[in-house]
Amino acid sequence: MSVRHAWVVREGGATASWFDVRLDFADGARVDALAVLSGREVRVEGVRAEPPLSLDDLAVLAEWLETPLFAACVPARARALPAASRRGRPAWPRGREECRLVAREYREAREEGADPVLAVMRVTGHSRRKSLRLIGQARDEGFLAPRRARR
Repeated sequence: MSVRHAWVVREGGATASWFDVRLDFADGARVDALAVLSGREVRVEGVRAEPPLSLDDLAVLAEWLETPLFAACVPARARALPAASRRGRPAWPRGREECRLVAREYREAREEGADPVLAVMRVTGHSRRKSLRLIGQARDEGFLAPRRARR
């Protein structure tokens, strides 16, 4: 018997995991099934057998699948629970610490001759507009020199 995790579907807070199940018997018979773990229940969505199953065999199919499916579904469910953030943006501090780090990246990029705004964009994961706003906030907080001399 083999159980293969096929795919995961996430919608809202719900997660459904799909599994391909194959039973091979000694006499050459084979049963393929598609099972889904949704919430706290496991359902068999489709069954294909070669040669076809009798009604008695179909009634026993759940018992054949129960243990291997349970063994395969529990680890997959544990993997699917922690919902990762969809953003590719790294974790970044807020407030004065954010301004200080933005200023440091800005200065390092200027010293290396690179584009400082692009360096801030790369580190924070924000757009150009948001990065320019962060650089302006760092200037306002005194971490960077003023852009123009005040009169």
